[in-house]
Amino acid sequence: MAKIVSIHSYRGGTGKSNTTANLSAQIAKQGKRVAVIDTDIQSPGVHVLFGLEEDKTGHTLNDYLWGKCRIEEAAHDLTPKAAKAAGGTLYLVPSSVKASDIARILREGYDVGMLNDGFQSLLKKLKLDYLFIDTHPGLNEETLLSITISDVLVLILRPDRQDFQGTAVTVDVARRLEVPNMLLVVNKVLTSFDFAKVKQQVESTYNLTVAGVLPLSEDMVKLGSAGIFSLEFPDHQWSKTIQQIAAYILR
Repeated sequence: MAKIVSIHSYRGGTGKSNTTANLSAQIAKQGKRVAVIDTDIQSPGVHVLFGLEEDKTGHTLNDYLWGKCRIEEAAHDLTPKAAKAAGGTLYLVPSSVKASDIARILREGYDVGMLNDGFQSLLKKLKLDYLFIDTHPGLNEETLLSITISDVLVLILRPDRQDFQGTAVTVDVARRLEVPNMLLVVNKVLTSFDFAKVKQQVESTYNLTVAGVLPLSEDMVKLGSAGIFSLEFPDHQWSKTIQQIAAYILR
C-alpha cells in the first residue's frame, strides 16, 4: 500500500529539502517507486539537489494548480543511477522558481484542495510506493493538509531552543490530527555533542522516536546542494544516518 511521507520543520534552515531528497533517493535505491513534490511554493529549492536546471523544468506544480496541466505531466523522472540499478524510480514535481510565478502565488494564493487531489492522482498514475511532500516551514493551510493526510510525518529540528518550541507546537497539532506515525530527526548537531544523549533528551521531551541524529557536516557544506550527498558518499556518517532514517520509513 502506498505511503505519503511529509517532511516538515517549524522553522526554515533546518535542512528539510536536503533531508527529503536524500531520504527519497535512499528509498528509491531499495527498488521502490518514489515521487517528491515540492510544496514549498514560496521558496522552492529541492530541484537543485536533483540537478534539474531552472530552464528545463517544463511543467511545474504551479501549472497544475492553475489548471494548465495534469499533475503527472509535471512529474520529472530523475531516477539516480544507483536507484535505477536496483529497479527503483524517482520522480520530482518541482515548484516554479520564476519570480512572476512566486509573486502570483503570494498575491492570489491557490486552491489547497487541488493539492490533495494532485497527491492522490500522483499515487495512482505513477503507481507509487512512496510520495514525499517537501512542505513549507511553519503552520499554514497547505501544511495542515499535508500533515492530515500523512502516513508518516518526519519533523526536523536543530538543537536550538526556538526549534524545540516550534516543534512542540507542531507535534501537538499533529497529535490532534491523529497522524499515525511521527518521527523526529535532529539535524546540524555539532560533532562535539554526545549524540546518544541528544537522542535521549529529545525523545523524552516529545515522547516520540528520534529516527536519527545528523551531524553538522563540513563535507555536505562543500557539496553545496550540487547532488544527493548520501548517494555520492554512501560510507559517510551523515549518509549512514540517512540510511537508518530511511529504514524507519520503510517499516
